[in-house]
Parts: sequence; C-alpha cells; structure tokens
Amino acid sequence: MAMPGDGRPVPLPVEGRDYYIENGRWVFTAFYHARRGHCCGNGCRHCPYEPPHISGNEKLANPKDQC
Repeated sequence: MAMPGDGRPVPLPVEGRDYYIENGRWVFTAFYHARRGHCCGNGCRHCPYEPPHISGNEKLANPKDQC
C-alpha cells in the first residue's frame, strides 16, 4: 500500500476508477484526487477542487465528490 504524508494507508490506484490510460499516460480521475484529500497544484485535467490547481487546497467544487 502507498502511504500519504500523514501515515494513513492508501489503497493502490485501480484502473477505471482512479485512473485511465490515454496515449500511454495515466490520467487520474476526480474520484482519485478527491480521495487524496488536497490539490497537488499540477494542473490536473480532472481536478475536483475549487479553485482548481492551487496546491494544498482542500475545498471540493462539488461536495458530492467527497470520498
């Protein structure tokens, strides 16, 4: 299992739910990002945070995305 910075175990990503592969690259879903708990600030295509692409932001644009 992967471990985030706070030490809680995080399940490994599952293809189709957490990511899909496009042109040989992994594209993470909004579900994966919401489960992560905060924005990474890397400009992800499916960033669920509002405003998007702000490192450390924890406010989900759609609270229904809460995991």
